[in-house]
Amino acid sequence: MTPPIEGFSKLTKEEKIDWIAARFTDNSEETKRILKRYWNPDTKLQQLHDEFIENTISNYYLPLGVAPNFLINGKLYAIPMAIEESSVVAAASKAAKFWLERGGFKARVLGTEKTGQVHFTFRGDFSRLREFIEKITPALHEGAADLTANMVKRGGGITSISLKDQRQVMENYYQLHCTFDTKNAMGANFINSCLERFAHTILKEAENYAGFGEQEQPDILMSILSNYVPDCLVRAEVACAVEDLGEIHGMRPSVFANKIVQAVTIANGDPYRAVTHNKGVMNGVDAVILATGNDFRAVEAGAHAYAAKEGRYGSLTHAEVREGIFHFWLEIPMALGTVGGLTRLHPMVQLSLDILQNPSAPELMQIVAVAGLAQNFAALRSLVTTGIQQGHMKMHLLNILNQLSVSKKEKITLLQEFRDQPVSYRAVEKALERMRISP
Repeated sequence: MTPPIEGFSKLTKEEKIDWIAARFTDNSEETKRILKRYWNPDTKLQQLHDEFIENTISNYYLPLGVAPNFLINGKLYAIPMAIEESSVVAAASKAAKFWLERGGFKARVLGTEKTGQVHFTFRGDFSRLREFIEKITPALHEGAADLTANMVKRGGGITSISLKDQRQVMENYYQLHCTFDTKNAMGANFINSCLERFAHTILKEAENYAGFGEQEQPDILMSILSNYVPDCLVRAEVACAVEDLGEIHGMRPSVFANKIVQAVTIANGDPYRAVTHNKGVMNGVDAVILATGNDFRAVEAGAHAYAAKEGRYGSLTHAEVREGIFHFWLEIPMALGTVGGLTRLHPMVQLSLDILQNPSAPELMQIVAVAGLAQNFAALRSLVTTGIQQGHMKMHLLNILNQLSVSKKEKITLLQEFRDQPVSYRAVEKALERMRISP
């Protein structure tokens, strides 16, 4: 058994690599070679990357692609997407072109309010606790004034503070439920700093509050923002006359529209289908969030909670045909930022935002939601017509060829051979064997 190590974070990067390579890999020299191969030759840039997280030993690259021809609210975008899945950028691009010819995407922000909570217990009368919170609310604002000053100048800040009785969850449990507007910042650090200041103020004010008995002091459990932001919401949609959908893979427009509606209905009623359906949405959402330096894990968690807001897990997208018009739309919560965090540090994040014409946070919310809607439409279009594997495996063909270490000449020949054939790893492998036997 490999013994644990003390003080790993204090080692140099070279020492960390030596230890990892010697203790955990079969070929330590090859491990070191691979890790160092992915270092950036620009030492200043590499140091910047090293300091994003702790215990950095190398960089982990993902492809950065661009999906062009997105018409959103009358403005044309090329959307950067960072993702490893082979068919995502192609599918988004195809959906963008399809809707470009049918009026494009419409998007609007329905709210920008974010949430945080101070969780605490209180052994005493609820009415006295409520009176106490009401009395100290001005002190809560005042106690955080130094933290909120710059945000208030930008038009944001604390928007509400309220007490929530949560004794149905746990005995003597309450929340200070707080909402914030963080403008173009995602605002996690701002919100958490305010919440911790609120907790400090609660304890300080409670010490001398005459309305509490000796055993009626609040006990703070934790102070933390919530990644569930149902009031920080964006809607993206497309619509056109059913006939304007055109014939798709030999399918009449009315039949295609009806199949899309049925597919969404199934996703809304069956969690097994809904999870995969919504994963398709998040293929587009996450790729743009990652490219723009935002927290895709937070958005994922909040989106899936929103999909279950009715008490069961369902579809994030919706579809209907009404009076001859096909409607397809998405509502999704997300807290994004275009200032702070990596947006001013990571060169590729800066470039991605520049490609998007330097959007505000609400504009970025709209772009991300459109990418998710486009991705879901592309997936559904494939599912109800040709099937998902045809397009997916075509895009996966290059990955298979690279796994098989083909030459440049072999790659060209095999790409041509499988242009109109079903793609599978075994089929490509057999074709390569035949080619090498009979060159």
